[in-house]
Amino acid sequence: MIKNIKMPSFGSDMAKGMVAEWKVQPGDTVHRGEVIATIETMKGLIDMEVFDDGVVEQLLAPVGQQLQVGEPIARLQLTGVADESAEAETGEHAVITEPQPAPIEPKTEAAVSPSNIVDQRPLISPAARKQAEKLGIDWRLLGPGSGPNGALVLADIESRGVTPSADSGQQMRQAIAAVVSRSKRDIPHYYLELDIPLTAAHAWCSEYNKGKPAAELVLVNALIYCALARALAEFPQFNGFYREGGYQAQSGVHLGNIIKLRSGGMVVAALHDAQLLGAAGMMARLKDQVIRARGGGLRGSEVQDATVTVSNLGERGVDRIQGVIFPPQVALLGIGRVRTAPWVQEQKIVPMTLASFSLAADHRVSDGHDGARLLNRIAALLQQPEQLA
Repeated sequence: MIKNIKMPSFGSDMAKGMVAEWKVQPGDTVHRGEVIATIETMKGLIDMEVFDDGVVEQLLAPVGQQLQVGEPIARLQLTGVADESAEAETGEHAVITEPQPAPIEPKTEAAVSPSNIVDQRPLISPAARKQAEKLGIDWRLLGPGSGPNGALVLADIESRGVTPSADSGQQMRQAIAAVVSRSKRDIPHYYLELDIPLTAAHAWCSEYNKGKPAAELVLVNALIYCALARALAEFPQFNGFYREGGYQAQSGVHLGNIIKLRSGGMVVAALHDAQLLGAAGMMARLKDQVIRARGGGLRGSEVQDATVTVSNLGERGVDRIQGVIFPPQVALLGIGRVRTAPWVQEQKIVPMTLASFSLAADHRVSDGHDGARLLNRIAALLQQPEQLA
C-alpha cells in the first residue's frame, strides 16, 4: 500500500514549511522513528521522523520550496502490506487521492542540488546553515559564497555581518499572535498562584554538587521540572489535549519546555516521559534540548506532542507569570524568579528562598479546587528533594 508523507505541523502556529535536506532517496528502506528529512520552519531546522516501515517510492517536495502544512512531500510503499497495492490501484484501498507534484529524480554524482534547480538560490554547507540559524541570518538573501560552485561556507556566514530577516521575525510574531488570540477566545482560562519555598531544594543541590565537575552539576531548575512532572502524573486533568469537543488525558507527562531562540521567537520542546526522570537525567535533557534547539537539531516528535507547557521566565527577573495555554493543551505552568522574601515560620518572620508558581488552566476540564491541589502537591515534592533524585 502506498502512503503519502505530508508536510508536518510542528505546532499550532505553523502554516508552512520547507524541506531543507532529504536524508533518504527513492528506493531506500526506512523504519519507524528514522529521520528522513530536515524541515525548515520559522522556529528553525527540525528533523522529521517517519511513522511507518517501508520503502521510499518518490520524493515530491524539492529542497527549498515552501509548502503548506498537509501537502504531500513523499510517497512511501508500506512494508508488510504490499499485497494490497493491487487493490489500491482499483480504488478500494486507495490512499492517494490528491494530484501529485512531479517527483524528484534521484541524485547522481553530477546532479545539481534540487534547491539550485528550484530557485537558483546559493548552495550552503551544513555547518554554515547551522551558524546562520544560530545568528538569525537569512542565508537565502546572500549572494554566492566562497566554497565550491559558489556554496556558502562557515566563513562566509561569520564574515557577512548581515542582520536577521525582519520578514521572518514578523511572520513568527504574527503566527504566535494568531495562536494566542485563538487560545484566549476559545479556552476559558482560570489562574492560580502559590509561593513555594526552595530552601530544601537548594540545600540538596549544594550537597549533591560537591566535588562534581561543571558538566555534572544539577541546578534547582532540574528538581523543579521533576516535581512538576511527577505531580502532573497524579493529576491527569492537566496533562492532555482538548480536541473535537472532548478531553483526552495522556499517560505520559511530556513537559513542553519553552526555549528562546537566538534568532528571535521561541520553540516548545517536549521532555518525553518526564515523570520517569531523576534530577540528573532531567538536567542532562534540559541542557541537550537547549543546545539542539538553538543549533537546529530538534526532532519533529519533540515539538509536536508536549502535553503541558512550562514557562520559566524567572531567569529574566520576572516574579510571576500569567500564561496563555497552547491549544490543544489544557494547562500552562509558570515559574518566577528564585528570590529571598519574608516568610512566617513558627510565628517568626524569617528570610526564605522561594519562587512563585502559577497555573493557567482550562475550566472545561478542571476547576480551582483541582488546580490548588496540583500546586500544593508540587510544593510538597520540593520539600523532599531526595525523592526526586
